[in-house]
Amino acid sequence: MAVSANASRLRTKVPKQASTAAFDRLLRSAAILVVDDEPGMRNFLKRALEKRCALLEVAGSAEEAEALRLRYHFDLLLVDIRLPGLSGLDWLRQLREAGVSTHVIYMTAYADLDMAVAALRNGADDFVLKPFRSEQILFSMQQALKKSQIIRENSLLRLQLNQVNDSHGVVGSSDAIKKTMAQAQRMALTQSNVLIQGETGTGKELIAQAIHAMSNRNGPFVALNCGSITPELFESELFGHVQGAFTGASQSRDGLLLHADKGTLFLDEIGELPAAMQAKLLRFLEDKTIRQVGSEREIPVNVRVLAATNRDIEKASKAGDFRADLYFRLNVLSIVVPALRKRLEDVPELVQHFQEILSSELRLVPVELMHTDWQRLQAYHWPGNVRELKNVVERTLLLGRLPADSLCTSAAESTSERGDGYPLEWTVEAVERAHIEAVLASVNNNKSAAARRLGVSRKTLERKQHLWYGHTNSTARKS
Repeated sequence: MAVSANASRLRTKVPKQASTAAFDRLLRSAAILVVDDEPGMRNFLKRALEKRCALLEVAGSAEEAEALRLRYHFDLLLVDIRLPGLSGLDWLRQLREAGVSTHVIYMTAYADLDMAVAALRNGADDFVLKPFRSEQILFSMQQALKKSQIIRENSLLRLQLNQVNDSHGVVGSSDAIKKTMAQAQRMALTQSNVLIQGETGTGKELIAQAIHAMSNRNGPFVALNCGSITPELFESELFGHVQGAFTGASQSRDGLLLHADKGTLFLDEIGELPAAMQAKLLRFLEDKTIRQVGSEREIPVNVRVLAATNRDIEKASKAGDFRADLYFRLNVLSIVVPALRKRLEDVPELVQHFQEILSSELRLVPVELMHTDWQRLQAYHWPGNVRELKNVVERTLLLGRLPADSLCTSAAESTSERGDGYPLEWTVEAVERAHIEAVLASVNNNKSAAARRLGVSRKTLERKQHLWYGHTNSTARKS
């Protein structure tokens, strides 16, 4: 069939080998819809693609294709421009207006530059002229699927930025946190599910991120807080949905399991997972396939699941409040993140870490803590763990001093203090140091003025500071 001179310029020069190992992997997981009114072309593409991709469907018209598209999730559409009834151009225009972003490659034997421009402006990814060899269409598909992968990765990055927490790494050198990290490193080498347990605010997500980072999984880390999603939206959030699956589903959407393919899905607060979703998650863990809401297609995914909880879900499973079979599936390996009160020696390192981060974010000068401040920080029970410590550091920066009033764990502790604010259990040396630091602070670290108020010589004051801080800090404090 004749093609215009302008259209002939559109032919793409295809490399001899259009298929690569990376493309083959992409194609094996892709669902393709071929839309062409010529039976010969449909059969040609079916023979070329059917055994190489996860799903291949064919349609002879846009109307038939739309019915299939509403039934299945497709990654790529191969569409003839001239179709009986609704044309390929008009169908794609309708899809884009409806918010459908599925990638499209146009095929046609009747084309010129104007039609090509119209197709590309309509949102097509490429334009292939008939007749074409299988290498040509495969090369075009390769580019479209790579583009789709990049878009998905960018979407995932935005999701992770929106969910970012304390993602600066696990901080601490105590024996307790070293033991936890050693366990995490061993678990990272396996593909088994892991249940991460610990009190609220201990940093369970950081441990999950560390396990993923130390593993050999090359996919993304995706986090979902099970307590923050309504039960009605949970299935769609996790598995995704197709357009029209429910009221308000104006466009298809990939779920987090699909986003996490070849990577790790972290389910925080797994004990809050709705009962109906527990059965669906169990099914996924058993067969590693997902079915999007409104679709009949089973999509295989390779995802490792890490779950976290501050509840005793073993006890909940025995009481019938959590599925026992799901608990055993999740608890193949288990790790307990220690509470901050069990690793108090990490407090100074954590305070310094948070001061560096928050002072930069808030554009505030770090606050120099006194000896009494450190004693308070390490004597406190920390019911909110590392998260509470970070909040205290933030308030310290905003106030310019440690908010000591928020570090009383009980009424008994607050009444154990004298009028001067020093706990009765402190030693004389600790009280002396705290008092000298308080006087220094009241005179803006003017040592001569402080010495006069204290009734000692400046030399005596500097000698005590040298004992407490060392030569460097003592020098830095000179007025």
